Amino acid sequence: MLESIIMSGMITPVLVIGLVVLIAFSLFHVLREYERGVIFFLGRFQKVKGPGLIIIIPIIQQIVKVDLRTVVMDVPSQDVISRDNVSVRVNAVIYFRVVDSQKAIINVEDYLQATSQLAQTTLRSVLGQHELDEMLANREMLNADIQEILDARSDGWGIKVSNVEIKHVDLNETMIRAIAKQAEAERARRAKVIHASGEMEASEKLVEAANKLSSEPSAILLRYLQTLTEIASEKSSTILFPMPMEFMEGLFTKGSSKAAKKKSSTSTDEDKS
Repeated sequence: MLESIIMSGMITPVLVIGLVVLIAFSLFHVLREYERGVIFFLGRFQKVKGPGLIIIIPIIQQIVKVDLRTVVMDVPSQDVISRDNVSVRVNAVIYFRVVDSQKAIINVEDYLQATSQLAQTTLRSVLGQHELDEMLANREMLNADIQEILDARSDGWGIKVSNVEIKHVDLNETMIRAIAKQAEAERARRAKVIHASGEMEASEKLVEAANKLSSEPSAILLRYLQTLTEIASEKSSTILFPMPMEFMEGLFTKGSSKAAKKKSSTSTDEDKS
């Protein structure tokens, strides 16, 4: 009997000390620089405290901690049907943070889950309004559109969406082959256009050169002689050298005029004799 009294007398101080320690832990809270505490007084919102040491009266007051750091959330792959009826799987990553701790705790049950679901539905909605080529080529524009919509809709939750990045746009094998054929056809088209443009520029230069050479007959002779020199440097026993009829007529005209002059001079000499 005496031993039980002694043991009960020893247990009582231990319980008191434990209760005091428990109350102290419930009374004092230390919030880091990136944390805020939403304080409720008998269930009603009182204020937002932190960072640093804050005192909470147990039972009467409750505290809900909120992290203000930027959250990096991966949006799961979503099945999207583009405006041109192409089925793709798209995933993204969003960056957001809490800017109003009161709204993040009071206006929504779980702001992380709510933001994730909103990002998934917005991703499908925005990408479904664009064609596949825009998804592949204009990602910056799509990122900006999704970020703007998310930021506007999550403002009532005290959330600020700072950035959205589309990571992957996955296509099936059939669509990959079709895109490869389209790219090949586009490259062939560009090659033909470039070749035609080159032919057009070359023809214009040739016309200018022909007009220049036609105005100077001696330039044509020099060009033919240059060509003959280039051909003669090659190892060939036979040389076919084209001669324009205009050039031959010029030679015949010059030869006949010289013969006529010589004949007239001869007849003049005979008359004098």
